[in-house]
Amino acid sequence: MVIHYDPWWNISTENQATDRAYRIGQKNNVQVYKLITKNSIEEKIYDIQERKAKLANNMLDTKTTFINKLSKDEIMNLFNV
Repeated sequence: MVIHYDPWWNISTENQATDRAYRIGQKNNVQVYKLITKNSIEEKIYDIQERKAKLANNMLDTKTTFINKLSKDEIMNLFNV
């Protein structure tokens, strides 16, 4: 069981902690809980985490029109290559 009660600004940190419970060879079910107090800084952090995750998923999704509209040269310019 994993309980997150103090959220980090970076969701990857929490995901890493959760992933440790799903280690190789784990045969038991893993339950993950996030305890968020309403109208608190934790709730604001959670909202930011959700927005960042949604933005990252939209940017990396191949169905997103933004990335499909870029030419190869525009993509290369993003990486200054």
